[in-house]
Amino acid sequence: MPPNTTASTGQQPGKSGRKKGRKARLFVLVLALALIAGVTGGAYWSISTVRASFPQTKGSIALEGLSGPVDVKRDDYGIPQIYASSDEDLFMAQGYVQAQDRFYEMDVRRHMTSGRLSEMFGKGQVDNDEFLRTLGWDRIAQEEYDKTLSASTKKYLQAYAKGVNAYLDGKDNKDISLEYAALGFENDYKPAKWTPVDSISWLKAMAWDLRGNMQDEIDRALMTSRLGPKEIADLYPQYPYSRNKTIVQAGGYDAVTKTFRQGGSASTAGSSAGGSASGTAGTASSSGTSGLQSQLAGLQDVLDGLPTAVGVNGNGIGSNSWVVAGKYTITGEPLLANDPHLSASLPSVWYQMGLHCRSVSSKCQYDVTGYTFAGMPGVIIGHNQNISWGMTNSGVDVTDLYLEKLSGDGYLYDGRTVPFTTREETIKVAGGTSKKIVVRETKDGMPLLSDRSSELVKVGKKATVDTAAPDRGDGYGIALRWTALEPGTSMDAVFAMNRAANWNDFRAAATLFDVPSQNLVYADTKNHIGYTLPGKIPTRAQGYDGSVPAPGWDSKSRWTGYIDDDELPYEYDPARGYIVTANQAVVDKAKYPYTLTTDWGYGARSQRITDLIQSKIDDGGKISTDDMRQMQLDNSSEIAKLLVPKLLKIDIEDKDVRDAQELLEGWDYTQDADSAAAAYFNSVWRNVLKLAFGNKLPKELRVKGQCLYVDPVNTTGPADQTDKVRECGERDADQAQPDGGDRWFEVVRSLMNDEKSDWWTTPRSGTRPGATDRDSLFRRAMIDARWELTAKLGKDIDTWSWGRLHRLFLKNQTLGTEGPGFLQYVLNRGPWKLSGGEGTVNATGWNAAGGYGVVWVPSMRMVVNLGDLDKSKWINLTGASGHAYNAHYTDQTDKWADGELLDWSFSDGAVDDSTEDTLVLRP
Repeated sequence: MPPNTTASTGQQPGKSGRKKGRKARLFVLVLALALIAGVTGGAYWSISTVRASFPQTKGSIALEGLSGPVDVKRDDYGIPQIYASSDEDLFMAQGYVQAQDRFYEMDVRRHMTSGRLSEMFGKGQVDNDEFLRTLGWDRIAQEEYDKTLSASTKKYLQAYAKGVNAYLDGKDNKDISLEYAALGFENDYKPAKWTPVDSISWLKAMAWDLRGNMQDEIDRALMTSRLGPKEIADLYPQYPYSRNKTIVQAGGYDAVTKTFRQGGSASTAGSSAGGSASGTAGTASSSGTSGLQSQLAGLQDVLDGLPTAVGVNGNGIGSNSWVVAGKYTITGEPLLANDPHLSASLPSVWYQMGLHCRSVSSKCQYDVTGYTFAGMPGVIIGHNQNISWGMTNSGVDVTDLYLEKLSGDGYLYDGRTVPFTTREETIKVAGGTSKKIVVRETKDGMPLLSDRSSELVKVGKKATVDTAAPDRGDGYGIALRWTALEPGTSMDAVFAMNRAANWNDFRAAATLFDVPSQNLVYADTKNHIGYTLPGKIPTRAQGYDGSVPAPGWDSKSRWTGYIDDDELPYEYDPARGYIVTANQAVVDKAKYPYTLTTDWGYGARSQRITDLIQSKIDDGGKISTDDMRQMQLDNSSEIAKLLVPKLLKIDIEDKDVRDAQELLEGWDYTQDADSAAAAYFNSVWRNVLKLAFGNKLPKELRVKGQCLYVDPVNTTGPADQTDKVRECGERDADQAQPDGGDRWFEVVRSLMNDEKSDWWTTPRSGTRPGATDRDSLFRRAMIDARWELTAKLGKDIDTWSWGRLHRLFLKNQTLGTEGPGFLQYVLNRGPWKLSGGEGTVNATGWNAAGGYGVVWVPSMRMVVNLGDLDKSKWINLTGASGHAYNAHYTDQTDKWADGELLDWSFSDGAVDDSTEDTLVLRP
């Protein structure tokens, strides 16, 4: 096994290695079942029980409802390519095949999005269900299905649901998945039939994960308890437009026609222009009360308690995608790369597949392949026979929190009391008593989030009031305005993009993609590239930029509308020959009159990608598919480039610490898994953040829920489920700790020349010296890092490596985190020792508040070759299957960790050549 991975799966690449891996996997399965037999009395589970849920991949199956035969061709990694003669048959087969591989995951997701996890897992999920019921994703999804989606989209959703239900028909729980067999110990749960609304709801969950600056909005408001406007501004620097390029560079907004013009000149933006991280704290303090601080801290607790599948609370989530025009590629046609960054999950959030009409016509319109979500028809990211597209999170601000003044049965609005709209929800609990809750919403559909915590209700009633609000009455609450709480057309967009044949088709499809707003990059086989920003993006009145919670009792704080599609930024065939999106600012604020957000990513990744492309094409160089892959794996640390020269100039007396400092001499700032220098530097960086900022931030900002239960760092073998530690570093329970993302890169960069800043001071701690300026704080951080790594990795620095600290554990998102220990052993995998890091193109993210463990990852990687689609490449984080011990459970993970990509067949001939198993679904 390559030195940078340590995985419990153990299979080797290639077919012969995969056969050996299957034998080894079967041996482990026998041992696991023997363990289970010892625990449970031996009668319940057997190998046949585990295998009962494995999909049939050969022969034929009769499905009622098909109009003709459908071929399902799977390659050596179990990735299906489906061939049908009608749209309905194609999507019905997609539903059947995805259910074969992933139904348990699909079932958990629909229970999560509808706030019904308690029905499966009992009373421990009631709090989560209450919050998710309050958001009401399934209710909005039902409205979309009833009112806003096209007839063809409904037809496809119905066909997909029919396929899922055909899979479920006649199956016992144990025939569906191992997890259901485990759940059978405790309750008599039986999966219900799949519905079209179940598919639509998952888009709401993804929108929540990609919702923008809600966490920053909370954090800035909480900061006002200890920090003034100047200090808060220090922690939210302006976006560095002069150093890190925006996505759109050539266009400009025409104030006369109110359109964004391709290649147009920039107009002078008005005073409402935004897009910089200004950290405007004034609104928070002017509308703030003592209750606001506690309300927001309590809301943060609720958010931290949500299941990991709903995301990691927005912290650090991002993505990379870029496209290079044919004039700069070896093939002479465009190349497009994409790797979305999401919280790690097992199975992966993505499902790879191809959907092919045997003959593309009005009866059967699709020939598309790529990544989709198990539980949704169509393809989310990928390519068809004419175009390819990728996505990254735009980060635009589509959520606002409102502090509401409660009075009696209503809330204050422009001096009068307005009644809430209410609905009653019943939460059924497996093995327990049902619970009823009442959800209150404002007249513009904002749910009162603070109702979901009895503690928040108490705090709201006790809140003191300043001159910004009238008499206290019943206190305060917090409501949420979010574009995803309104019916939309994103499902229509999925199918329209899948059919698009050119740029105009694609742009028209993008206008339907209202939630979540994404950066969309584009390339086609006619040698064109492009970018467009779609989405329902709110406009706000003068003085309200969405950076902090707003006073709900003032109608002026409400949204004023949405930006028209024609006014949203885009680019098509820019002269520079490439487009890079990696969560940086979309457009320079001087060229655009609307505030898209106050919290862009700060461009560390995007500028590094830009520099890598530019260095390749300078002097006539050309870019290959493998060059794109290598760029995705770039491990260079931008913060190390800034700090290491300073760290090397600091005099260190202690020999052990000096030995560690010498690791940084000659280091190329590359965070490879086997790098001792990367391990030491990242520990220094984490300690710099802790010392400079940790004891100065409000304790409410401490990051909860980001620590991981993992095996001791100094173990070398597979995961030992009996010997775990909580990897939270040395963070005090009452001390905040920055997460260490690229905003903190910019914070430290902006303070570097102010060597006497108060931020560089820290008190003495035990035998550790205090700090009075920048260099003395850096010295203290280097000392603390040396002894932290001595405790974690041993005294001998020759044995240190970044991968021993920076490890990925893949955990089943339900029973793998909450189930009995033996069941976690059966379902979970890892660890893998990873390269990369925070703010790096190879974004294996870690949260400095919770240690060095990997908490988000490039959830997939792809490179599309528009010159020869069969030479495109792809990889998934885990595998096609959601069944533990199936050959395809994590069979892509070793290659993913090593940065390899798989061949991606598309044409009929290429698919036939790569096919291992063929299943015929017949009427």
